[in-house]
Amino acid sequence: MRAVVQRVLEASVSVDGKVVDALDGPGLLVLLGVTHGDGAAEVRWLARKVWELRIMRDERSAADLGAGVLVVSQFTLYGDARKGRRPTWVAAAPGEVAAPMVEAFCRELEAVGARVGRGRFGADMQVSSVNDGPVTVILETPTARPRPDGTHRPEGAST
Repeated sequence: MRAVVQRVLEASVSVDGKVVDALDGPGLLVLLGVTHGDGAAEVRWLARKVWELRIMRDERSAADLGAGVLVVSQFTLYGDARKGRRPTWVAAAPGEVAAPMVEAFCRELEAVGARVGRGRFGADMQVSSVNDGPVTVILETPTARPRPDGTHRPEGAST
């Protein structure tokens, strides 16, 4: 999973000219991409990293402040434009795989106490934000490695 995390004063996401969710105060805007092989361990690791990341003012986290988080799925985070002029999206997980992963990420944030807003998966969205700082951080789950039982978890993940 890959996330672009922005500290914002406010943010909203609209579909067909109607706001579907918004942050009315300081918080985090998370643009979230899912790739092949992402699973529960990646969701858990990234959600906790976002929630506890100390990028709010005075070196505090969204968890410290109880700040809201607006999550917007964005498969284009896995675009590859190294060759030619047209990006390829083969590294992005297909929608039927990515949609439940994005929702699981949101639920994991809620489980640790976050107020979570959501974009609409697969929709043509308009995202508005007022960046604060600006502070923008790119996070990516560590490379998966096999466990002794054959399953995978991100390197560096504690569980």
